[in-house]
Amino acid sequence: MGQGRGWEGAVLKLLRARDFVLTVLDAQDVTPRYRRLRMSDGGLLAAAGVHPTMWVRLWFSADGRPHQRAYTLVDPDPATGTFALEFALHAGTASDWARSARPGDTVEATVQGTGFQHPDPAPSHLAVIGDPASLPAINSLLGALASAPATVWFEGEPAGLPRRTGAGRPEFRAVPRRDAGAHLVERVRAELPAVLADTPHPYVWIACDTTTTRTLATHVRKDLGLPKHRVQALGYWRAG
Repeated sequence: MGQGRGWEGAVLKLLRARDFVLTVLDAQDVTPRYRRLRMSDGGLLAAAGVHPTMWVRLWFSADGRPHQRAYTLVDPDPATGTFALEFALHAGTASDWARSARPGDTVEATVQGTGFQHPDPAPSHLAVIGDPASLPAINSLLGALASAPATVWFEGEPAGLPRRTGAGRPEFRAVPRRDAGAHLVERVRAELPAVLADTPHPYVWIACDTTTTRTLATHVRKDLGLPKHRVQALGYWRAG
């Protein structure tokens, strides 16, 4: 395992990343563009434990070259050694694999770099900005911070997707994807200040395409003045 992964695989080995083989147990098309695979974990959960927003790197081959993408674990169950992975389908190697995956198929996974630290103090209001690619992580985050009221700006159409509102019943604001994410940036810039007004301990979590994520994180930190430890931002994909 782990052969032919190029420099990324070599670096992860130096960082003592752990490798596992996952096996597809069943597949479900949630919508025509969103697919859930239930997986046997190959010992991953017993070895690595579980935390909110936990993710793994999956390894694929594209034209003979290694290709890795990160995915959040959905409903991890250490007792049965299973979890689900959810794929927002588009053009790409990972989506192609997910579309054709059937029970018994396997994929290699690496655990390295994942972690979660509960905000301290706990959020008085949680602001989340994401899209279908980060929806599994959004669901996990809302579950972990369920005591806080939450507002979610969701780029794309959430209808039919597996949103989990949780005890706090977060407000979802659907935002169409336009102008390569510029419309989402405009909406958040216009609406976020009012949402965070008069809340003593805000926490902002951003996970969109890389460019949009960077733009919004800069806005929140520099223009709105939130300290770095109250903002978590991670680009989930690169716009073509």
